[in-house]
Amino acid sequence: QLQLVESGGGLVQPGGSLRLSCAVSGFTLDYYAIGWFRQAPGKEREGVSCISSSGGSTKYADSVKGRFTISRDNDKNTVYLQMNSLKPEDTAVYYCAAGRVGCGVVVPWKYDYWGQGTQVTVSS
Repeated sequence: QLQLVESGGGLVQPGGSLRLSCAVSGFTLDYYAIGWFRQAPGKEREGVSCISSSGGSTKYADSVKGRFTISRDNDKNTVYLQMNSLKPEDTAVYYCAAGRVGCGVVVPWKYDYWGQGTQVTVSS
C-alpha cells in the first residue's frame, strides 16, 4: 500500500524556520518525483517545490525561491522541505505527493499519491 506521511508542521513566528518531512512507504522513491504543495483557506492548492526521482533536478515557486530547500534521502525513503525566513503568507496546510513525472510544472493533477497534510502557521 502506497503511503506518504508528512510531519514537522507547527506554529512559528515570522522569520523562523521549520523542516517538513515526507516519509514514503509501500514503494521506492527511486522512480518518483516528489512535490510539495500547500493550500490556504479559501485558496486553491498550489505547487511549492518539486524534486526529481534522481534528486538531480529541483523546482521552486517564485514565492519561496531562496527561502525553501527541497531534498531527498532515498535510503530513508524520505523527502524534506526546509523552510527558512517564514512569512505569514506561508501559512497553509502542506502536502507532499508522488508522481512519475518531471518537475517542469508543479501542478496537483500530475501527481498520483498524496499525504494527509501538515499545518504550518506563521504568526506572532
